Amino acid sequence: MSEFSRLRGNEGYGACDDVGHADNEFNNRCDELAVMESKKFKGSDSAESTEKINRKKEQNMAGKFKIAETKNGGFKFNLTAANGQIIATSQTYTTLDGCKAGVESVRKNCGAHVEDQTKEGFQELTHPKYEVYQDKAGEFRFRLKAKNGEIILTGEGYKAKDSC
Repeated sequence: MSEFSRLRGNEGYGACDDVGHADNEFNNRCDELAVMESKKFKGSDSAESTEKINRKKEQNMAGKFKIAETKNGGFKFNLTAANGQIIATSQTYTTLDGCKAGVESVRKNCGAHVEDQTKEGFQELTHPKYEVYQDKAGEFRFRLKAKNGEIILTGEGYKAKDSC
């Protein structure tokens, strides 16, 4: 399964929250188990134990938005996997506030349905939506479009559609 599919919410994983954690039943249950295991060894429910668990959770987060300044003075953000691999990139924004608004738009629209444009006779969906398509170089990509139809995130190119 691709990193995009994991972050998008397929097979038990969910979209990122404010600090990049996947907030869903799977991860919440893992956190509960970590707390129980910690109590077995510590014998208490101390603030120190909770802090260590929170640090561990941050280290294992599913994905994170990273904002960077471009060479021409604009701003863009990347959605990166826990291993640091870039999964998708935004357009270039003229202001930092505009870039931050783009991140929020991705968060708001991340639960959209997928329109697979590589299938003959695909059904066109309303916005917001993910579009899976094949580019001119023959690589498979995805893009997330907001409710207004604007592209807010574009995925990296993949040789195989299943990787997208």
